Amino acid sequence: MVDTASRTEATPTEATAEPTAPKATPAPGAPATDASADPRIDVALLGRQLLGTWADIRLEARHRAATPEFQRIEGQTMAEHRERVLGQLKLLVDTGAVHRAFPKALGGQDDHGGNIAAFEELVVADPSLQIKSGVQWGLFGSAVLHLGTAKHHERFLPAIMSLEVPGAFAMTETGHGSDVASIGTTATYDEASEEFVIHTPFRGAWKDYLGNAALHGKDAVVFAQLITKGVNHGVHAFYVNLRDDKGNFLAGVGGEDDGLKGGLNGIDNGRLHFDHVRVPRENLLNRYGDVAADGTYTSPIASPGRRFFTMLGTLVQGRVSLDGAATAAAAMALSIAITYGTQRRQFNGASETDEEVLLDYQRHQRRLIPRIATAYAQTFAHDEFLVKFDAVFSGKAASDADREDLETIAAALKPLSTWNALDTLQEAREACGGAGFLAENRLVGLRQDLDVYVTFEGDNNVLLQLVAKRLLTDYSKQFQGAGFGVLARFAAGQAADKAYHGSGLRRIGQNLADLGSTARSVSGLRDEKAQRELLTDRVETMIAAIASRLRDARKLPKADAAAVFNRNQNELIEAARAHAELLQWEAFTRALATTTDPGTKQVLTWVRDLFGLGLVEQHLAWYLVNGRLSPKRAQSVTAYVDRLIERLRPHALDLVDAFGYGPEHLRAKIASGAEQERQDEARAYYAELRRSGEAPIDEKTLAKGKKKRK
Repeated sequence: MVDTASRTEATPTEATAEPTAPKATPAPGAPATDASADPRIDVALLGRQLLGTWADIRLEARHRAATPEFQRIEGQTMAEHRERVLGQLKLLVDTGAVHRAFPKALGGQDDHGGNIAAFEELVVADPSLQIKSGVQWGLFGSAVLHLGTAKHHERFLPAIMSLEVPGAFAMTETGHGSDVASIGTTATYDEASEEFVIHTPFRGAWKDYLGNAALHGKDAVVFAQLITKGVNHGVHAFYVNLRDDKGNFLAGVGGEDDGLKGGLNGIDNGRLHFDHVRVPRENLLNRYGDVAADGTYTSPIASPGRRFFTMLGTLVQGRVSLDGAATAAAAMALSIAITYGTQRRQFNGASETDEEVLLDYQRHQRRLIPRIATAYAQTFAHDEFLVKFDAVFSGKAASDADREDLETIAAALKPLSTWNALDTLQEAREACGGAGFLAENRLVGLRQDLDVYVTFEGDNNVLLQLVAKRLLTDYSKQFQGAGFGVLARFAAGQAADKAYHGSGLRRIGQNLADLGSTARSVSGLRDEKAQRELLTDRVETMIAAIASRLRDARKLPKADAAAVFNRNQNELIEAARAHAELLQWEAFTRALATTTDPGTKQVLTWVRDLFGLGLVEQHLAWYLVNGRLSPKRAQSVTAYVDRLIERLRPHALDLVDAFGYGPEHLRAKIASGAEQERQDEARAYYAELRRSGEAPIDEKTLAKGKKKRK
């Protein structure tokens, strides 16, 4: 899958000019090596494991993404890029690549997990293609599928699936993005005509940042406050026609082009507004709420709040796909940077003739190898996430509790993966120096395109706040109906825990156990159970502390309660982030348990340990302040992280090779073998010059000779 010419790794002190042979990796089924002495990764088997549950579908999608017809052309104008991406959507339809999640009765396959797995891989070809196709089939089409009923499916979905009707998903407004419940657009029912009147009453209620809205969208699913008989029943979805066949807005519909953006310029984002636009009563997507001809409102869900969150929960797949696409982008960035780092040479501290390979410098390793560990953790966590999503949407596990769990996982993982993608792309760009800044090497373009991933489908901080609220709810459920004795024992336990950790007794115990030995300190950290306890303890302690501070807030006036919550908001979000990190570590650990090849398992164990202890290192201040680690053991965390990175250095190329992205996917010249060719040419030139005896004498050598003679 990977061009070996681009994966040749030079040794740091090689004296000859010939290229180094590719590092040998055992073929599947070959005799296992002694994992403890000289572990080797079975790249093929590990690569298959990383592909996850829908491996074959991902491989098919990657083959498609490697086709030039689906790939971005650098340097195109915004108009050219938009038209190219629209044409690529038509190619996706022609190749049968977009209907997997739709009902079999309409030509689909009812395969929700496989659909997302294939869709995520489009980021390899062009993030604009991934997002625009997501707007068409993952948002616009899915809203009709999941919020509508059979009559809507039969009437609207065929044209959506075939791209006969490109559409927009009109939820976000200029004035309200994350707070969907407060959008200003209204849909007021007119009993006389049996129509809804869609209206944007003020500028802030304009629908904004909508894909397909500026040019290509003919129809839209518009979210508005449903009002009938003078009662506002909250946000509902309506199917609304936007343009005629010539692309002109229909009467009452208006809009603007959002214009040039910081990235994703292959998508025609725009604004929409409505001036008393009438749509038939039947255009209400009525799975969760309906209006009879006489204006009577009914819903299978009595609670307005629960109804609203149930409706939004059916659209969670956007967060699922962003988590996967962001993880793929980080993996591509690491593949580029690690390949370049094992070929590019600079300075010659360890040799009189050869410069050092960049990745042999400790700082370069520190910049990139821990990010490989994070990418692995995210990959394993995402596959479990996708399995959960498929179970819920296929109906295999579709209880309210299952849906709530899925929404919480989505809100936890999407922020971490999208933030990490930006961090990894930036670090990879810097690690590749000036070459990383060239558009031909893709890192800057990918970072620009993925920048907004942290914002759409829910701002990351807002999503983590939702996770924190769920954690608090689960925490409080432990004590519902509990008697005084239970609460008293819990309070006593909390006090004892605080006394034990806060007084330094735990640290004293660690110091006595370690007896000043770094080796003993390390042995207490690399144990799987110890890592789990450290990561879990941080989440539980933070949530318990916040819950204690918020316990009496509900008894306060609304403004005072809001002020108390706001004072704890930052720590709430940090607790949610810690929970998401724990989810990733647990998923990595479960994946490790299924790894059978001894050498691969040993290396993966080091990668998992690097991820887990890297999290502890990031939060060492918390562990020290809260008495969870002694200073000696805290020092050993960094020492062992450094040791793990050094151990993983020889495996860095294999680890990124296992991601499965070849030159045809990466399309970065510095990862194509070109840098190795340049290095080989330069080293051959200097080697021949030395052999010829015609090499000029270095002035420093002359100076040293004079000193010796003196």
